[in-house]
Amino acid sequence: MFTGIVEEKGKISGLNRVDGGAGMEILCSLVLEGTKSGDSIAVDGVCLTVESRAHDRFACFLSNETLDRTTFGSARIGKTVNLERALSFGDRIGGHLVAGHVEAKGRIQVLKRTGASFDLEVLFPPDFAPYAVPKASVAVDGVSLTIINGWKDRFSVAIIPETFGKTTFGLKSQGDSVNLEPDLIMKYVRSAVDAVIHGENTPGLTMDKLVDSGFIAD
Repeated sequence: MFTGIVEEKGKISGLNRVDGGAGMEILCSLVLEGTKSGDSIAVDGVCLTVESRAHDRFACFLSNETLDRTTFGSARIGKTVNLERALSFGDRIGGHLVAGHVEAKGRIQVLKRTGASFDLEVLFPPDFAPYAVPKASVAVDGVSLTIINGWKDRFSVAIIPETFGKTTFGLKSQGDSVNLEPDLIMKYVRSAVDAVIHGENTPGLTMDKLVDSGFIAD
């Protein structure tokens, strides 16, 4: 589990395609502190397992599923990535709960400076639309952000200078692909509501209760 607060930027130093996926090496420093083999690190919002580490890098493996569903399918050596170590019990959650399980790939439509901050609009596939709700949290390449406006095909967020400087957004431009993960709680609430709507067995949860609680309209 992560919080969407990027600790540092790393760089892909090795990428070896093999049958079943790809091996990858990431150059970094801060996220190596206290990290050992088997630990999890979010790389551009994707939860990956550290297979081995050296003093200046760690190695991990990307399955074909990860390559297909995330921006790593088109990654190249030299790409800069956002890095965050897994959350420890008792840590402050400065962003929101992020699982590192990417639901969709989005595409940057707008990225511009507005005063001291930056406006970002991201296009997304139809399946992501239910999560594009104003004031909901979203992880974009592993960065915790709050949706300002949501439309049927895109959402907008504002990025403060601190976040812009510490993440890869400063290297992005219109048309670039990004990894998207919706708010974790919203995801599971929607799953439960959909189960009731489609008549699945949900003990203790009924259509009447959802209507009374305001989750769905009567």
